[in-house]
Amino acid sequence: MGGDSSAVASLLTEGVVQIVATDAAFAAIKDDGSVVTWGQWNRGGDSTAIATLLAEGVAQVCGNTGAFAARKSNGSVVTWGDAFFRFFLLAVAPLLATGVVHICATSVNAFAAFKANGSLVTWGSKFFGGDSSKVAPLLTEGVAQVCGTNTACAALLIDGSVVTWGNDEEGGDSSQVATLLTEGVVEVYNNYHAFVALKADGSVVSWGETSWTHWYTKHLSDVVQVCGAGGAFAAIRSGGSVVTWGDDWGGDSSEVAALLIEGVVQICGGEMAFAAIKADGSVVSWGDSRFGGDSSAVASLLTEG
Repeated sequence: MGGDSSAVASLLTEGVVQIVATDAAFAAIKDDGSVVTWGQWNRGGDSTAIATLLAEGVAQVCGNTGAFAARKSNGSVVTWGDAFFRFFLLAVAPLLATGVVHICATSVNAFAAFKANGSLVTWGSKFFGGDSSKVAPLLTEGVAQVCGTNTACAALLIDGSVVTWGNDEEGGDSSQVATLLTEGVVEVYNNYHAFVALKADGSVVSWGETSWTHWYTKHLSDVVQVCGAGGAFAAIRSGGSVVTWGDDWGGDSSEVAALLIEGVVQICGGEMAFAAIKADGSVVSWGDSRFGGDSSAVASLLTEG
């Protein structure tokens, strides 16, 4: 699953500036613009078929569960890994030959590319947000951000509106809150199953799996940051307090509630747990202990600094 890099060890002794991964392979970008891969061959570990394209000029690499995508300095995109993803790339390949300025994995089985003209190009399984053809006219310019749940995507436009596509149940269908997403959104956040949009006035709008999510968040105000983890969200309010909601693995912060009343400046979400940094340099964690929710073993090291 990528743990053995001995076959390419001589290429990894110096010059590596970044490493990214799929679920069973790794790719290392070197300072000369080349890429070295290892791990399971059909998950991106074997890049020999496109080795000449990865020998120089690579500016960025990202991975989803089974494939990698590389952006080159000439604005083109190269992909390798699971043939499943390469098949879906064929339809948009001409759009990825030039002008790409950033790429990202939007869900477990999809990618997106930002172009210099402000448009967004997507590829991957239509069941996982890879097919944005239904909203394509809305993605031809002004795209500022894109993020994804497991099976759906949301794009924030520079006019403050939000466009969604993919699996309806996990956020692809935002019609129930559409009137709230036409303007004023400054950032969109996600967990595995739902989205939350933060608006300029500090309010939040949510949609996706779990119908109660929108009911809960419509009562929130003065929010400055939101973070997602698994099936839960955590929001920092302007006074430094934290509000959480969602499943028990992160949505329930009652055991550390007294520590989240004030002073929180940042939250990070893992798979089923959260960690919050406070202004005094201490850290508070909660959620599933198997995924980092219990930091008691190192608590003495997290009290400051």
